[in-house]
Amino acid sequence: MQIAYTMAPGRGDTDLILFRLARRLAARGLRCCGTVQINTERADAGPCDMDVKVLPDGPVLRISQDLGRDSRGCRLDPQSLETAVGLVSTSLSEDADVLIVNKFGKHEAEGRGFREVIAEALARGIPVLVGLNGLNLPAFEGFAGGLAVPLPPEEEALSAWVLAATGQESCPA
Repeated sequence: MQIAYTMAPGRGDTDLILFRLARRLAARGLRCCGTVQINTERADAGPCDMDVKVLPDGPVLRISQDLGRDSRGCRLDPQSLETAVGLVSTSLSEDADVLIVNKFGKHEAEGRGFREVIAEALARGIPVLVGLNGLNLPAFEGFAGGLAVPLPPEEEALSAWVLAATGQESCPA
């Protein structure tokens, strides 16, 4: 079982790193499955819109709800997230080399979201790379059973891990 995670300190930094990584791996010929998050700043200076691109060539889905400028609650649109999960689940059966999940978030921590897709990929021997924040780290560690490898939020390190996990190159010493 090959599963790793990364956490970047800045808001949206993990999203950007995973987006760039997916493009880099695809350029090397690897079939990436999963989602990468693309945040779009809003002209009204409210919170950004959260979109995910379904890999490799799937649609871009808005996963945030507009709850108003002053709202403080969770803006995640669970139905949209589950649509993304369904699309990724379908594409996982098409010989993916790696599963990238933009975030093991609150839904995954509670047993929903991409949790089953991650488990399916691991059962099939497909390496999994997950973005994470500190809030959900304990739930993720419990889910991964202590087998997840922490990786620095650096494109080179993530690429090296994926290439080694997929047998493309040996892992750097």
